[in-house]
Amino acid sequence: MSQQIEIEFKNLLTKEEFNRLKAYFHIEDSMFRKQVNHYFDTPTFILKDNKCALRIREKNDTFEMTLKEPLNEGILETNQVISKEEAEAMISNGTLVDGPIKSQLMKIDLDFSGLTYFGTLTTERVEFEYKDGLLVLDYSYYLNQHDYELEYEVNQYDLGQEIYVKLLQDQNIPIRKTLNKVRRFYEAKYKQL
Repeated sequence: MSQQIEIEFKNLLTKEEFNRLKAYFHIEDSMFRKQVNHYFDTPTFILKDNKCALRIREKNDTFEMTLKEPLNEGILETNQVISKEEAEAMISNGTLVDGPIKSQLMKIDLDFSGLTYFGTLTTERVEFEYKDGLLVLDYSYYLNQHDYELEYEVNQYDLGQEIYVKLLQDQNIPIRKTLNKVRRFYEAKYKQL
């Protein structure tokens, strides 16, 4: 198990802004790597209502389950590597794998019985070091939707925000209120119901 505090800034981009940033940072299409996110919640959305998210990320033939919980500044991520078979079982019948994530859900007293697989969001991602942080360009597609996003992951909120805002200003990209991927996924899912 690993736990970490994630502090990140994110901004949706237009396709043109995305391509402009690719050119500015000399990013080739071959540098993007695919990751597939499978999202889970209860039928009554207990995790979502508590501002939590549960996913399995499939990347390079590995599977990692992640629970995200809100903090005052950032997000607490609990990660657990699982097998392909455990991931498939969770997707097909909602069986939560024993381990630190199940323990964490019990600790925060959420009823996670009846976990349900809600769908998949696929991301083509490139990430690289940028001024004491990690800059990420994402192209995501899910539920007949697609979007482009810039993320900046840092260790210190104030300095990270300053660097991020300056980058957007220098690139003439407006700051947009941006929901995280799981929230965007669920908004698209609601439209289908």
